[in-house]
Amino acid sequence: MPSPVIGVLALQGDVREHLGALTSLGVEAVGVRRRAELARCDGLVVPGGESTTMVKLAKIFELFEPVRERIAEGMPAFGTCAGMIMLADRIEDGAAGQETFGGLDITVRRNAFGRQVDSFEEDLHVAGLEEPVRAVFIRAPWVESVGPDVETLARVEGGAADGRIVAVRQGALMATSFHPEVGGDTRIHRLFVDLVRGARP
Repeated sequence: MPSPVIGVLALQGDVREHLGALTSLGVEAVGVRRRAELARCDGLVVPGGESTTMVKLAKIFELFEPVRERIAEGMPAFGTCAGMIMLADRIEDGAAGQETFGGLDITVRRNAFGRQVDSFEEDLHVAGLEEPVRAVFIRAPWVESVGPDVETLARVEGGAADGRIVAVRQGALMATSFHPEVGGDTRIHRLFVDLVRGARP
């Protein structure tokens, strides 16, 4: 079977780093700014950035509804940091009327860990991985609540945010509060690539 094509929404954030991680895993990775590029994709990464700005840019590039429709139709997607917010069905502390692509039956809290100066790193145990992941949190959200079909993949271990959910999966959708594209560890991306391969007909 040919290698899957995985897009990275190329409007904002660590686009190059996600493309590099995916390419290193042997898949075809493409930046997505146009409908034609989205149409080629078997899966999509929604990177970090600023979620309200991302919505505006997606609408300017006429991608918002096409991405939302593809996700609703079952296209695998992986959101990191602001990308987690973009895949969530519900937002706490969101901007008035803030829209998302949706798909994940979760409630997220924007900037839950604080401002840029409150960024931090932590070793996390992630379901399905033997060794801990060094997770980088930058103005990150966390998951306030999950629906019955959502699997919790990782929680914060220790500190004031102990037990907060920071990685989830539901069907063909995945999301992390942290930035797995930072640091050269591609195991989280591999979990998503496996999801994409498993979802192909």
